[in-house]
Amino acid sequence: MSFANPTVLWLLVLVPVAGVWTWWRARGTAGLPFSDVGTARAAPQSWTTRLRWLPAALRMAALALGIVALARPQVENVIRTRSAEGIDIMLVLDTSTSMRAEDFRPNRFEAAKDVAAEFIDSRVSDRVGLVVFAAKAYTQAPLTLDYAFLQRMLEDVRVGVVEDGTAIGTALAMAVNRLQDTKAKSKVVILLTDGQNNRGEIDPVTASEVASTMNVRVYSIGVGSEGRAPFVVNRPFSGSQRQMMPVEIDEDMLRTVATQTGGRYFRATSKRALRQIYGEIGEMETSKVDERVYTDVEERYPRYLVPALALIVLDVLLAATLFRRFP
Repeated sequence: MSFANPTVLWLLVLVPVAGVWTWWRARGTAGLPFSDVGTARAAPQSWTTRLRWLPAALRMAALALGIVALARPQVENVIRTRSAEGIDIMLVLDTSTSMRAEDFRPNRFEAAKDVAAEFIDSRVSDRVGLVVFAAKAYTQAPLTLDYAFLQRMLEDVRVGVVEDGTAIGTALAMAVNRLQDTKAKSKVVILLTDGQNNRGEIDPVTASEVASTMNVRVYSIGVGSEGRAPFVVNRPFSGSQRQMMPVEIDEDMLRTVATQTGGRYFRATSKRALRQIYGEIGEMETSKVDERVYTDVEERYPRYLVPALALIVLDVLLAATLFRRFP
């Protein structure tokens, strides 16, 4: 509950002042003169005598309730309606064995999955889908608003499930095809890879040209430290061994793919940098949200004003009958 005129409540400090003044005035008011009041003092007190303070208390209570009523207590019922113009986003994730490199913690692939999951959680009304690729590409999840389902599909992605390789062009073309018939005004592909296109039938630049004709923006991300990175290599006789291997990212191709579609290319050399990149993309691709607020105000002052009037009437009746004073 709130008050339309809260400053009026300061008048409540006058209630005890008025009570003290009423008591003091009643003490000084003369009654009927008698030469000897000893007999009257010795007489037992009636209940009306014991409750002679009641009319004054009723007046004070009526005054307090009247002040609260003047402050106009009210209850607001607020209804908010939100409508958003969503964006269609396809995440394209590299699952080749090179994503097991441990220059990220715990490795590139797990770091990429963690940050992608955070990005999905940050969306409000956007449809998001997932394409994964190695030597071949496949749709792990179509465009959906069911983020819980999408998170489960992302969690199920593993490295090494399909033949090893890096078919960037095929994966990009598949993501663009998923966006082909959507009615969203904004269509986005976020392509994440750590290598060079060496498999597939479609060149990445050709796929980006198709994306450009369909008004699909591509944000490409190259993941991997500069120079060399530690890889875990399985040897037939010696088992798993860590080995430093060169990081080979075709940045020129990724930059061309992005700029040709009106997007941007980013290089992530750590998980923190990758998280910042996704955050920057999220800020650039924000849904327009229209929020309308409807407020219904219910006045509550009658709940205080009616009892105040009733107390005043009761005070007048008692003062004129049971608690009548002479003269």
